[in-house]
Amino acid sequence: MMAAYGKCFDPTGARFGIPTFPWQFAPDGYATRRQLRERGLRPGGQPVAAQVMRHHRGRKAGVQVAYLYRVDRAKPVRPMTSRKWGALALAMHARRTCPQCHLTYSYCIPTSLGVCLLCAYPDTPPTTN
Repeated sequence: MMAAYGKCFDPTGARFGIPTFPWQFAPDGYATRRQLRERGLRPGGQPVAAQVMRHHRGRKAGVQVAYLYRVDRAKPVRPMTSRKWGALALAMHARRTCPQCHLTYSYCIPTSLGVCLLCAYPDTPPTTN
C-alpha cells in the first residue's frame, strides 16, 4: 500500500515540476479551489503551488490530480453586486425557457435535448402521479 503513495510523493517537485503529495496527504496551508471557496476565499491570481495525485483504476483509469493553492496568499471572495444577481437571474430564466414553445419551467431544460420534454417527445402522453 505504501508503494502506491511513494509514486505520488515528490515534495521537492523534482519529478513532476511542482511539489506533489499523495491524495489526502497534503500539508497544512494548502487547499483546492473548492476548499478555498468553502472558507470564503479565492486563489486571487496566484500560481498553482502544489498538487495531490492518486492512481485510479476505475472507469477513468490513470492518474487523478487536484491542484493546490496557498491559503495564506488567497484573497476573499468578491461579494455579489446587484447587477451580478440580475445577470444570474436572467441566465437562469433563459435556461428554464424552452426555445420552441417559449414556456418557462421550474427545471432547467436538458442541454442534451435543447427543448423541453413536451416538445422533445410530443407523441408521449404526460404521466400523472
